[in-house]
Amino acid sequence: MTSPAASSASSRTVPARPNTAFRQLRGRLSPGEFAAAVRRAAREIGEQVSCDARYVGRVESGEIRCPNYAYERVFRHMFPGLTLPDMGFAPREAVRGRGARTAAVGAARLADRPDNRDTRIQIHEESDVLRRAFITGGPAAALGIVALHPIEAAAAAAGVHVPGPRTPAAGRIGEAEATAVEEAVRHIRLLDDRHGAEGIYQRAAQPLRAAYELLDADVRRRSVSDRLHAGAGELSITVGWLAHDSGRFDDARSHYAEALATARVCGDAALEAHAFCNTAFLARDAGRPREAVRAAQAAQQAAKQLSSPRLRSLLALREAGGWAGLGDRSGCERALARAEQQFARGPRDGDPEWMTFFGEAELAGLEAQCWAALGAAERAAEHAHRAVALQDPHFTRNIALFTAELAGDLAASGAPEEAAAAGLRVLALLEHVRSARIRAMLGTTARALRAHRASPPVADFLEHHTATALTGPASTAPGHPV
Repeated sequence: MTSPAASSASSRTVPARPNTAFRQLRGRLSPGEFAAAVRRAAREIGEQVSCDARYVGRVESGEIRCPNYAYERVFRHMFPGLTLPDMGFAPREAVRGRGARTAAVGAARLADRPDNRDTRIQIHEESDVLRRAFITGGPAAALGIVALHPIEAAAAAAGVHVPGPRTPAAGRIGEAEATAVEEAVRHIRLLDDRHGAEGIYQRAAQPLRAAYELLDADVRRRSVSDRLHAGAGELSITVGWLAHDSGRFDDARSHYAEALATARVCGDAALEAHAFCNTAFLARDAGRPREAVRAAQAAQQAAKQLSSPRLRSLLALREAGGWAGLGDRSGCERALARAEQQFARGPRDGDPEWMTFFGEAELAGLEAQCWAALGAAERAAEHAHRAVALQDPHFTRNIALFTAELAGDLAASGAPEEAAAAGLRVLALLEHVRSARIRAMLGTTARALRAHRASPPVADFLEHHTATALTGPASTAPGHPV
């Protein structure tokens, strides 16, 4: 008779079977669009899941045989009347209990267990197995983000020792560590979407250091090495963005350069395009529009081999922002036309995971910024209105950003009372979002509206803005998981 351990070991060689039923449920939506629909459905029933395109891919590939209870409730809400087997999942009883086996078997078969990324009710049952699988000492401990509150999880290294810059991580590095890097990126991005960058930046630096420590460790498999390089590069860009949005432009520039170097070392065109994309954005905000144009064009060159029209659309918008900063209306309009043309080609399965924020709202918002830079305030306000109306509620920071853009555009176009109303909405959002960039935009609007303080709505906004400036930004530590 075959022992349970032997049976388990032999079954590990059986590849996961694709979940074709779930793929059919996604229909014509891209993985990113379907993930956004999952998050919306979760909010409708009071659940919180950090679903993204990669999670959808893991389900459809069969890597996730059964979702955790939070995801199960969301999927049943989305597809009433369907059971887990109807959706292509294994019955829960078929995958439960594996966490009680030995650490070696449990870690090796982690992919067969119900997904554990967002559960709020099973932590007591699963945390030991998760820690064995993801928090394996050294730099990996700094990246362990499962079964922890997200804002602590995103920077778990705050209380964990990480080897020094020249000390290789102990032990061999494998799939668990690569996954830990990728999960750290996702959690930090989710927190930024909801709360802005300032409350996260300092705490995110430690996981970044840990990720680069892993690159110097004993990695035997090329696939793991590629994932670690890509993950570390994406984490560097993410931390760079936190610095960027916090007004720390020199820090952001350094992080983006580090990501670009990582992309060049491992020949990762997607990572290179992302690094140049953010470099262009930073250059525009830092008042270097010509550099923004060059960086955006370099990003487009890197993206030529990638099958993502939406990425090319965003990169064209970055170029348009640079031309607008130079006052080159014709160059800006040509780039905007390319952006709209590429956007109209629709989403693709090859769209980068980090682009889940990029939809019609972002397109309209970036166009608004271009027209504002060119001095076309009324046209900018039209696009900003559209950006606010279309924004996914998940992206709280972007709602605040584009509402601040709208307030400025309305003030510049001679609509002070409407600008003041939009400004008040931004102030309310800033109780939950910390962003130096948004506060700077709102400060510019407040200065423009001082000439209209005789209007009661304007005076009300200016009073609230002054009070907020005196008390400082509110803490962003969330009172619930994000």
